[in-house]
Amino acid sequence: MLRYVGKRLVLMLVSLWLIASLTFVLMHSIPGDPFTSEKKLPKQTLENLKAKYGLDKPLPAQYVQYMGNLVKFDLGISIKSTTRTVNDILEEGFPVSAHLGIQSILVALAAGIVMGMIAASRQNQLSDYFLMVLAVIGLSVPAFVLAPLFQKYFGMKWNLLPVWGWGEFDKTILPSIVLAFSPLALVTRLTRSSMLEVIGQDYIRTARAKGLPPIRVMSRHTLRNAIIPVVTIMGPLTAAILTGSFVVEQIFAIPGLGKYFVESITNRDYPVIMGVTIFYSAFLIVMNFLVDLLYGWIDPRIKLGGKEAG
Repeated sequence: MLRYVGKRLVLMLVSLWLIASLTFVLMHSIPGDPFTSEKKLPKQTLENLKAKYGLDKPLPAQYVQYMGNLVKFDLGISIKSTTRTVNDILEEGFPVSAHLGIQSILVALAAGIVMGMIAASRQNQLSDYFLMVLAVIGLSVPAFVLAPLFQKYFGMKWNLLPVWGWGEFDKTILPSIVLAFSPLALVTRLTRSSMLEVIGQDYIRTARAKGLPPIRVMSRHTLRNAIIPVVTIMGPLTAAILTGSFVVEQIFAIPGLGKYFVESITNRDYPVIMGVTIFYSAFLIVMNFLVDLLYGWIDPRIKLGGKEAG
């Protein structure tokens, strides 16, 4: 176990270094700089600004300096918001994105697993077809289409929920549902297909032959072994949702991490772009690592390092 964790930690650090290096190269490969605008700055002012942010140094020197600061968890100062560091932006934006993301994940998991179980237990019946049609719609309709529709009907036409802003719980309902819609559909389809495969196993027929109640067979025996595909996607899915949905946060005017990331791209704010990218990548790598550890707990037959129980 310790050997496996040690190997994974080394691979995680190497992956982060590669991501940070690639992001640095790509950012500095774009023509122009963050101070390029329609209004030209005086030459001396431009030189002073570049010197302040270290952009006047050769690229190798900038890279060494950036990686050195990264080791100290210093992501730099925002170029457009000079009074705020990238760390400040992450501390301010991530809790909002995480709050919204956790609600969305809970909705997607709870509803998706239940809908998948219902569809699998009633295969080729009307309820199964109906739920699969909903799942296809959920996977096909993008958030930037779904969000305005929800705002129009639930907010403006029926006046049931607020359509923008942050703070009160009712303002989180619509964006949470929109953010959960696609993951919910994916979880539903995965749960259904995996449960249909498990239902045909010998141990399920044995459990039914013993006279166990159908709900117990489904929840305790079938679901536990069918949940692994869902767990597999939850790593990257959770990272993507928790670090902020760019489209949803922009449409609903939510001050999360996605909003700052979009603004940083528009403003060509190098430190914010690189900082958020590295933060997201680190979060994704950690979530995938935790998912791998969960495998052994969910199914004891799975051993870390790829060895099966004898």
